[in-house]
Amino acid sequence: MIVTLTANPSADRAVVLSDALVPGEVQRAVSSREDAGGKGVNVARVVTAAGAPARAVVPVGAHDPYRVLLEDTGIALDIVEVAGRARANLTITDPTGETTKLNLPGAELSAVEAEALTAGVVAAAEGATWLVLAGSLPPGVPASFYADLVSAVRGRWGAAAPLIAVDASGEALAAVVESARPDLIKPNHEELAELVGEDPSLDADVLAEAARRATALVPGRVASALVTLGADGALLFTADGAWRGRAPKIQVASTVGAGDSSLAGYLLADLEGAPAPDRLARSIAYGAAAATLPGTQAPTPADLPAGPIAVSNFATPIATS
Repeated sequence: MIVTLTANPSADRAVVLSDALVPGEVQRAVSSREDAGGKGVNVARVVTAAGAPARAVVPVGAHDPYRVLLEDTGIALDIVEVAGRARANLTITDPTGETTKLNLPGAELSAVEAEALTAGVVAAAEGATWLVLAGSLPPGVPASFYADLVSAVRGRWGAAAPLIAVDASGEALAAVVESARPDLIKPNHEELAELVGEDPSLDADVLAEAARRATALVPGRVASALVTLGADGALLFTADGAWRGRAPKIQVASTVGAGDSSLAGYLLADLEGAPAPDRLARSIAYGAAAATLPGTQAPTPADLPAGPIAVSNFATPIATS
């Protein structure tokens, strides 16, 4: 079982343009769609579509329009009732696949609602293999929320506690890495640089700098790190080694949710007991599949790119795996 938390859910609205986005102009869209979004929800959708068990813990009100979108996904839900409405995020994609995102902050959670959300996650984590803490935090909760939640889950379930994966950024990621030693983090290149207090725009060699930063964290402060690099594939760092995987060539429709699908692919492979290189390959395959789909659609095994994903020990020639 994979349990996910989406603390700051969103209704993801995707608009496709016939031409490049021109700020200040009126343009017509050729298509649009709306999906129940939020990183943890996206992970649960992908896991469920692959036939593996998943549950999503989501704070949402009884009369929130987002709730209809969420229930329509068909994923197993543990809903924590809150007063505010889920935010709406807008994604605009042009014919080349270039994506512009507008993300709203989300409704504020009261202290009582935050406590109820913590209790809901702790209860849902019973018997789970992985607990995924994913996405931004809503207004009203401290940056330490994920770190405190990890402590609460481990304190309640002890040796039976699930492995903890964190897909976050900024202060929330820094806090959980500082005090909770998660089992897996999934930053992109920019988020990893921010985590260690560096400027990614100064990097002459993205792969080398990502490796340097990740190895400073793994395994002392983080058990493992999956670093997604978009079209450059991904890197995986564990206590046993480091691997690089190359992304297949695809036609990009939307990059929204691709990182979430990458994490889901990794966890699916881990549930099967796959070794690290295969976990990395599955991660890249799922991320690539998501990028070929419009909006925030969850890729299924049928959507995965044909052919193997090239994976190698990092800093050695690429081999097929």
